[in-house]
Amino acid sequence: MARRDYQQFNLAEFLLGSRKGKHGRLGRLDEIDELIAWEPIAALLAAINSAQKGADGYPPLCLFKSLLLSVWHNLSDAKLEDALADRLSFRRFCGFPLDAQTPDETTFVRFRKTLRERELFDKLFAAINQQLDQQGLFVKQGTLIDATIVEADAKRPPVSEGEISKVDPDAGFTKKNGDSYFGYKMHAGVDEGSTLIREVEGTTADINDCLVFKGLVSGDETFVCADKAYGSEDHRKWLSENGIADRLMYKAQKHKPLTDWQVWFNKAVAPIRSGVERIFGVGKRSYGLGRARYRGLKRVRGHFFVIAMAYNLRRALTIVASREARAA
Repeated sequence: MARRDYQQFNLAEFLLGSRKGKHGRLGRLDEIDELIAWEPIAALLAAINSAQKGADGYPPLCLFKSLLLSVWHNLSDAKLEDALADRLSFRRFCGFPLDAQTPDETTFVRFRKTLRERELFDKLFAAINQQLDQQGLFVKQGTLIDATIVEADAKRPPVSEGEISKVDPDAGFTKKNGDSYFGYKMHAGVDEGSTLIREVEGTTADINDCLVFKGLVSGDETFVCADKAYGSEDHRKWLSENGIADRLMYKAQKHKPLTDWQVWFNKAVAPIRSGVERIFGVGKRSYGLGRARYRGLKRVRGHFFVIAMAYNLRRALTIVASREARAA
């Protein structure tokens, strides 16, 4: 299939490039653009053609970068379409020439569908993290594990429909602190020293957090820290067998209250573990993580991975800047 060629830039784009670092938003996007090599990402996307039958497709790397922008600026597909058409900094970051047509919202729908079908969200996340790891940005001392509830885009089903929504049958119910929630969960394993996300997963809200615990452990950390929801004997034994220190908080059992030492331990672990909650807070305040943007587990899960990639790139930029400032 044919693909649009965006290799050649005109004089206006050259002059725009000369402004790098002189204007906040444009400069920041250029810094992110230079943070990693995009060729490995483009290679993963190389077989994709986002066009309708018979049309020239947009370069998939341009579309992938557009998805990152949609997270950083909390844009729907329709608003992303408008922003790419109007904002020079967005065009430059994604690689769309000034005189080129930009994608419409249906192009992003098809692109995400292709990423799901080819199971590329996980691979793209791993490829970006590999580059951040090569730059020495992951500390790998400890992993903080937690999950956050993300309300479904669909309304809660009425009692007459039971607990299954007709428009989003994947969404599930759960309770937290006595309150009922309907939707999904984003699970994350976070590098304790850098607060970069190392592992991510998405499930329906009714899935017990314990079921995804082992998949959030990278295996090369020295300890794992998590709240009492993860503190099962099976998890403690598994961590020990893998040479990883157990920093899982303890939960009181019926007729078996916590010992004084366990109470002290929980208090010591709590402020460390809370680092992952701050990441979820950023997602909900700035990245639209408070409510699912799409319906269906596969769509929601894919978006969780895009959020994790977008967060890691922004966080990595801050780490690099801090490191350079200390070295100056």
